[in-house]
Amino acid sequence: MNTQPAETLETFPNPAPHRDYHIHMEIPEFTCLCPKTGQPDFATLLLDYIPEQTCIELKSLKLYIWSFRNSGCFHEDVTNRILDDLAGATQPRYMRLTARFYVRGGIFTTVVAEHRQPGWTPAPLVQLAAFGSQSNTRG
Repeated sequence: MNTQPAETLETFPNPAPHRDYHIHMEIPEFTCLCPKTGQPDFATLLLDYIPEQTCIELKSLKLYIWSFRNSGCFHEDVTNRILDDLAGATQPRYMRLTARFYVRGGIFTTVVAEHRQPGWTPAPLVQLAAFGSQSNTRG
């Protein structure tokens, strides 16, 4: 069993390539180092994507994210680099990575980067009423 950081990302076949569906992942333990001070930076990563032919395998994602722990990275660079690597490995229809870095010097930083497959447009969003919402009651 591999318990070391890894820079490779594994995928598996999309079980439903005939439809758009949304995969959401929250990665609350991302760390890298400030390239200026060497101090640790902590972030929660939010990954949202619509797969094409492959999906990201979770253990390899965990080990890949771990590989940044001792790397000096600017927030903007590491967010875009991770998105490029994930999109390169999976070739999704759509992918968004939101990196919410914790406070440093009184400043929270959030970086959002997106990848969109050329020619892909999302289906219109369907909004369903929430269970028990007031709009569905009779008065």
